[in-house]
Amino acid sequence: MNIDRINKYLEEIRKSSNFISSDMLEPIPYKNPEKNTWVEIKNPEFTSLCPKTGLPDFGTICIKYIPDKYIVELKSLKYYFIQFRNTGIFYENLSKLILNHLVKLLNPIEMIVEADFTPRGGISSKVISKYRK
Repeated sequence: MNIDRINKYLEEIRKSSNFISSDMLEPIPYKNPEKNTWVEIKNPEFTSLCPKTGLPDFGTICIKYIPDKYIVELKSLKYYFIQFRNTGIFYENLSKLILNHLVKLLNPIEMIVEADFTPRGGISSKVISKYRK
């Protein structure tokens, strides 16, 4: 296999970030009158694609939030994350997109999305996006 064929294949399978939909995310009613409970969700097996090369990026996504009236159903979140496997997206856009989708769905009091990616070429990246009412 030559490099041109590999590059062509990687371009064919790569989706744009417009491919990511929040439709499958499911809110679950939650009572938190004291507003003192934090929820932390980690996905240590997150994958997306480099938008330039199409090569896979591996990382951990950590979502921390203080719920108001809703929490996210975890199976729906898992299916939401699967969409990123064939999506070419920069880390900085990825963390903002996840944050925006979850804030719109859950309307939390506070939320933090951390995208911590494994090193590439000796450089590791961690992007943190925050929201507060």
